[in-house]
Amino acid sequence: MHFISQELEDYIEQHSKKEPELLAALDKETNQKVLLPRMLSGHFQGRVLSMLSKLVNPVTILEIGTYTGYSALCLCEGMKEKGILHTIDIKEELVDFQRKYFNKSPWGKQIVQHLGQAIDIIPTLDLKFDLVFIDADKENYLNYFELIIPKMNKGGIILSDNVLWSGKVLEPLQSNDLSTKIIMEYNQLLKTDPRVESVLLPIRDGLTVSRVI
Repeated sequence: MHFISQELEDYIEQHSKKEPELLAALDKETNQKVLLPRMLSGHFQGRVLSMLSKLVNPVTILEIGTYTGYSALCLCEGMKEKGILHTIDIKEELVDFQRKYFNKSPWGKQIVQHLGQAIDIIPTLDLKFDLVFIDADKENYLNYFELIIPKMNKGGIILSDNVLWSGKVLEPLQSNDLSTKIIMEYNQLLKTDPRVESVLLPIRDGLTVSRVI
């Protein structure tokens, strides 16, 4: 679903910072070789992620859902000099693809890949995070939030992707549509939970920025 016209989306990209060449190459190869290339953050959202990371200037980042690594590299752009990004994904076939582009970037040695279920891996990370990006299976968004909240530094930022879910949040809920149900519950949680203050941005498929109080 396009929430604004393609012409306006093109205008927005044209008047935002240029996409780095490495990310443009990653985007191109993702579209050529990987299923569901729509999952990639892309130019505009990538620049938003980069800007938010630069404003936070995090030491430690957690990304839940790596895909081909585009968003991870965007988040690294704002990381402190000796910062670390941990990224989790379940797709073993994408690990080498991700690593190829990570190693081409300035942050190759600062990106730690975790393969497996995030719900199992997060509890094993004995870390405090300044910035977290949630962009994995929607059915576990509520679980991810509860797992990461105790691991957040005060003032840390949680970014939640796909919170408009192609507009399904406005449609009558189907009894078998668990993903939409969870996204709607998650959006309500972010609005009312006293541990965070949140704003939902109409960027692509919806991006909520939550600040840990």
